[in-house]
Order: sequence, then structure tokens, then C-alpha cells
Amino acid sequence: MSNLTKIGILFGQENTFPQAFVDRVNEKQSEFTAEFVSIDRVEQSVATDYAVIIDRISQDVPFYKAFLKNAALTGTAVINNPFWWAADEKFFNNALAVQLGVPVPKTILLPSKERPDDTNHNSFRNLQHMNWDAIFDHIGFPAFMKPHAGGGWKSVYKVDNPEQMFRAYDETGQLVMLYQEAIDFDDYFRCYCIGGKDVRIMPYEPRNPHHLRYAAEMKTTGDAGKKLLATMTDYVLKLNHGLGYDFNTVEFAVRDGIPIAIDFCNPAPDADIHSVGQANFEWVVEAAANMAIERARRVQTGKDNLTWGTFVRGSVAGTGLTAPDTKQPKAEKAEKSAKEAKADKAPKAEKADKPKKEDKPKKAKK
Repeated sequence: MSNLTKIGILFGQENTFPQAFVDRVNEKQSEFTAEFVSIDRVEQSVATDYAVIIDRISQDVPFYKAFLKNAALTGTAVINNPFWWAADEKFFNNALAVQLGVPVPKTILLPSKERPDDTNHNSFRNLQHMNWDAIFDHIGFPAFMKPHAGGGWKSVYKVDNPEQMFRAYDETGQLVMLYQEAIDFDDYFRCYCIGGKDVRIMPYEPRNPHHLRYAAEMKTTGDAGKKLLATMTDYVLKLNHGLGYDFNTVEFAVRDGIPIAIDFCNPAPDADIHSVGQANFEWVVEAAANMAIERARRVQTGKDNLTWGTFVRGSVAGTGLTAPDTKQPKAEKAEKSAKEAKADKAPKAEKADKPKKEDKPKKAKK
């Protein structure tokens, strides 16, 4: 009999989602005990008793990242895959999206303004001077500059001309940056994707004050709105299947009816009730609980129980990147009340009710 008898959640400063997740998993079944992960010793190649661990914090705590890799090696299904998460970053995300046929903003990768520690000018003999005129002509203005890795809207700048861009660049220190076209959007959405199948489409207004950003309504209506919901659902699934994320969000800026993926490297996305609102919170707790229980039941002792995206699997198999089949029920038919969301299956694709607020960064508005 397997000793992987628990479902755990590893978290940091957030308060509402972890307890709600544990309570929901325990309410729904008795095969696996859900709890906050407890660590008192980590020994190489020694298994934990967790069948599944939901990781909400290792991006900020290197000790946890090493713990999770060891747990994954010994059979735990870690969500999200700690090996892939450690390797991933936003510039690669954009490049993969292009390969998958998902529209993204035009983007250029910029070297850090300051040299990394323990380097000197000889470390950069392969790097030529940037052709700034060509870059500005390609991206245009206004534009956004943001770190190629990381999140939370830290060090994000909107610039309207070369002078502003260079002043912002001077502030970025050793950060490798993305320089990206700004999308003048008609609609904006943030979308949860859980377990590679359950999608929650949430109207979102990033230009509102923080506490009103989820207080938004979908502006595209009628047949165009139905088509937009279906297209976003398809793109969300393609991106998460390609990257191999079990728990992620994707943001879309809609320009002329086309959803353009803005940010989709959020493997520990905000799920606090005070940020996302009651309806979205209820949905994500239910969907995450269902996913964790399903994964725990599928775990095979001593095996690799991680999710690997189609990019990695295609590389290993020598088949290259193939876009997965993402056929889903029509998005416009997937709305459910919070009460209905307590069914064993979370909705496949759902347009959200209006929640209240989310903490966002302060340097720039997207």
C-alpha cells in the first residue's frame, strides 16, 4: 500500500485560499487527508507522505524549491512542476505562444543595463550594441518594459518615447527586460486554468484602481462575444498544455476582436478572496480541490507524477511541438452559480461574475 496518503498545500503570506482549499478537499473525500505541508527534515531521495502538493510559494523561497524537487523525484505530484517552473520565463513563453499560433505583442529581449555580479566587459564579447532605432521602429510607442522573469507588476514601465525608455532602462539594474508593444484594447480578461481543462474567464480592467479591477463587464456582445469566449478558451488551453502548467492564469488584451495574450507565466496566481471576489474565489477553490483529488488518485508510487507540457514531451519524443486538441464546450454555456460550482466537476470554461479587487503593482498601468 502506498504511503502517499496526504494532499498538502505549501504557501506563504496568503491567508484565505489555503484554508479553504484544505477544507474543501477534506469535505469532498476521505481517502487523502488535506493539510498545510509540514517540513521538519529534508533528506536526499527520501519520500514525503504527500501524494500531491500545491505549491504557492517556492518562487520566493529557494529551500522550498529544492524540497519540492526532491518530493517530485520520490513520487509526489507537485503542482506546478518545480523543474519546469524553475526553467520558465516570460520571453520563452511568448516565443512558444508564437509557435502555438496564439497572438502575443511584438517583443524584444534586452540585456541587463548593469553587468551581473562577477562579470566584466570581457564577459560580453559576443554582445553587440543594440540597434535602438530598429527596435523602436519595430515595437513603436507607447511600449511597455518589464522583467523577462518574475511577476507582481514589479519594475513595469510604460514609455511614450525614446527618452522615457532610456530613463526607465537606467532604473532596471541587473534585470533582463522585455521591450513590448502596448496593446490599445477594447476588452481585457484574466483567465484561470486549472488541471489543463477547467477555465474561468474573468472580465478585468487593469486601468481601474486596484480594488475595482475585477469590477468590469465584457464589452463584446452577441455572436462576436460568443466567438471571443470560445477563442480565449482555446488559447488558454493551448498555452497551458504547451507549458505544462496545472494552475495558472492567462491575461488577454482584445484588440479589434482578437485576444492577444499579455501575461501567462503565473504559476502561483492570486486566489485571495479579497482580491478576486467571492464568485471567482469559490470557483478556484472548487476547481483546485477537484484537480488535487483526481491527481492523488492517479499517483503511482516511485514514478514521475509531474505534468510535462507538449513542448518538453515533444522534445523528448523527437516529434517536435504539436498543438494539443483543445475542443471544449462553448464558453457562453458554461456560466454557473457559486452553489452549482460545488459539483464534483468544475466548469470547463466560464465567464465570471464581477469580483471586487486585486492588489497590483504601482509603477505602471497596462
